[in-house]
Amino acid sequence: MRGADDKIEPAAEPPWRQQLRSALGDLPAVRRRCLRSLAPAAAAALQPAPLEGSADAQTWQEAPPAPSPLLDLASNDYLGLSRDPAVLAAAAAELAASGLGAGASRLVSGTRPVHLQLEEALAAWLGRERVLLFPSGFQANLAAVCALADRHSLVLADRLIHHSLLAGVRASGARLKRFAHNDPADLERFLLRERRARPECRLLVLCESLYSMEGSTPPLPTLAALCERHRVPLLVDEAHALGVLGPGGRGLAHGFAEVAIVSGTFGKAFGSGGAFLAGDALVGDWLLQSSGAFRYTTALAPPLAAGALAALGRIQDDPGAAVALLERSGRWRDALAAAGWPRPPGEGPILSLLLGDDAAALAAQERLEAAGLLALAIRPPTVPEGTSRLRLVLRAGLPSGTLETLLEALGPGPRLSPASP
Repeated sequence: MRGADDKIEPAAEPPWRQQLRSALGDLPAVRRRCLRSLAPAAAAALQPAPLEGSADAQTWQEAPPAPSPLLDLASNDYLGLSRDPAVLAAAAAELAASGLGAGASRLVSGTRPVHLQLEEALAAWLGRERVLLFPSGFQANLAAVCALADRHSLVLADRLIHHSLLAGVRASGARLKRFAHNDPADLERFLLRERRARPECRLLVLCESLYSMEGSTPPLPTLAALCERHRVPLLVDEAHALGVLGPGGRGLAHGFAEVAIVSGTFGKAFGSGGAFLAGDALVGDWLLQSSGAFRYTTALAPPLAAGALAALGRIQDDPGAAVALLERSGRWRDALAAAGWPRPPGEGPILSLLLGDDAAALAAQERLEAAGLLALAIRPPTVPEGTSRLRLVLRAGLPSGTLETLLEALGPGPRLSPASP
């Protein structure tokens, strides 16, 4: 028995907690992440400025505290459709008709008419035989990789492929090799070597059509031709390209039958949420019958599906919005290069300004915020070591004069160390 004066020693912290605490302690300050709560700025706080696009310029205030509003140069709402009246009205009508959530998976009782309408409309728009909806792009990419690869497969992925696709490779159990970014010659070397060593090995090639942290696009016709020649399926993540790049905003994979699966999202140019996979009838049926990521999840919220369907209609009705955005992106690239910055790669609305180290990228972010602009410093592990950068995103409806404000806040281009790429 324990006496009244006996002291109870505090239990030592479990080893797993010690390990987490130690790992967090090893993170340098410039690598620590934090969440920021951003609320729409009050209309009275906005500077009266003419708009170049059809959508309202989006500004945010941090709450709390609430300093001066920040003009959004960070989000992926490229066409401003998240606040488009027709998109909001469609989502509101579906909310009233179907409720907030689907309540079950698609194969139980979660399928609503709007899901089928959106899938059919996307299939017709993209020229694909079958489309399946998913609650998120991450989930869709997991499903896509696992549908075409297993533990007997080898996946060849672009070196800068999105984390969700890498997670899909791990979930599939496949081996992974990464070819040089946007380099068809390096991919072909891998394909030839693997075909000689293991002729019967199942192969899968992964790439994106617009790389979200760099802004570059691949030589997709060459990649598709390579995969066709070697009889290998190609999976293209079009998350950031759809609505903006390709004929009518249909993405860069449009018209390439060699592409086995197109992965797309509604959280970027569509201004909604959720995602989809598109392919031929065979691939679509295989996904429906075999994909755990599709089967064991609650269906996409009906209001989001309705909003995405309305956004698709707006994209189809106004192809000039994407054209104008790309033209503006070109002008911004030219102006940044003229100001001494390396010209950001690509032609889409993502402009990546390489700064090298983490502190320089964070300092640039702070300068822009002081000037009323919200743009994020992107640091490892999101990008490779030594390539920290400022990520700028153009959207329809940015006020006139935004570029001039940006250039003044940025100052002259950086002097990168010899080690920086």
